Amino acid sequence: MSLNIIIINDFAHVNGGASQVALSSAMALAKHDHTVTFFSAVGPITPELSSHSNLKVFCTNQYEILKDPNRLRAIAQGIWNFKAARSISEILNLCDPQKTIVHIHAWTKALSSSVISKTLKLGFKVVLTLHDYFIACPNGGFFNYPQNKVCRLHPMSLKCMIANCDSRNFLHKLWRVTRKLIQIKLGSIPEGIKHFIVISDFSRAVLEPYLPNNAVIHCIDNPIDVPKKEPVKIHENTALVAVGRLSKEKGSRLLAETSYRLGTKAIFVGDGEDRDLIFRFNPNAEITGWVSHEEVIAYLGKARALVFPSLLFETQGLAVCEAAAMGVPAIVPDTCAAKEMVINGVSGLWFEGGNGDDLADKMTILQDRNIAQRMGLAAYTRHWSNPMTMDNHINQLEKVYNQIL
Repeated sequence: MSLNIIIINDFAHVNGGASQVALSSAMALAKHDHTVTFFSAVGPITPELSSHSNLKVFCTNQYEILKDPNRLRAIAQGIWNFKAARSISEILNLCDPQKTIVHIHAWTKALSSSVISKTLKLGFKVVLTLHDYFIACPNGGFFNYPQNKVCRLHPMSLKCMIANCDSRNFLHKLWRVTRKLIQIKLGSIPEGIKHFIVISDFSRAVLEPYLPNNAVIHCIDNPIDVPKKEPVKIHENTALVAVGRLSKEKGSRLLAETSYRLGTKAIFVGDGEDRDLIFRFNPNAEITGWVSHEEVIAYLGKARALVFPSLLFETQGLAVCEAAAMGVPAIVPDTCAAKEMVINGVSGLWFEGGNGDDLADKMTILQDRNIAQRMGLAAYTRHWSNPMTMDNHINQLEKVYNQIL
């Protein structure tokens, strides 16, 4: 049955995992003959969205709040985006609430809780994918950035609100607390939402205590776009590859230091504020900058292993899945959801999160080409026994949408 689906996401282009899933699923749903509207705030609009006749794109053409040169406007927009609320209202007024599902992906970088509040007040059914921890934690990561460690404080407790945990400064933390209070009181988040999608058992365990008592939780893996080919001949490769943003909390420095100490080639596929720091700790590192998805796959094809060094409570880690689909084993921390995608000692290795010595031990193990090859083949076999393809993802989404409606 054809559905009317409105997908809400801060960005109209790929700039991270949440946007990648939002955009790719919108296009796939349109291919499955659903009527899809993609609603966003920040351009440019990725050209691929215009290739589907039953997919409409609406962008309010606003700044990402962190990049708006008018800081007063950014402060206000991040708390309550009036323009986006008016725009989503105009779109929803043309839809039948009984036949329309509103699927929210990312909303904290530009759209704000205003669009969710307006959608709920107009009586539409909503499902929210929990790509991050903003539904509970003011800074979205359960992470103390100045201390560079996971935060164990109860979100929005007094200790939480006065903790200087933000990646920028304490005033920014106070702004985040204010936004969170408005999100709860005016945005009806999370109490006004009944249906949530989680992308890992790990993130579900972290977030479920902060969801409404009557919440219905659906488990759907994020999809990856890697065609099935012969597994990579990793015994011929020597480099360790990391994919993603280069920042302190993502463990960039940890991998740079450890790889330099071992004399192992490290390729960082991505970019970020830690670019110069990586070169300081490992002058031999290779940093590609942001590249296309096809180039990411090409770099994984040069890897002995993928290293996922993040210090965060990551909700998933798509690069680990992409590597497995190619027959590349992964080294992942035991402190985030990425460990669910690796059978320790079989299809890859776990290391103690944040521990450079333990990471070095695991990297040394995979210098043995036979062990690396065996683990890579195990990862490949495990992935393709139940692949995270877009078709499987869409089938699961359709079941959830129909159940909600």
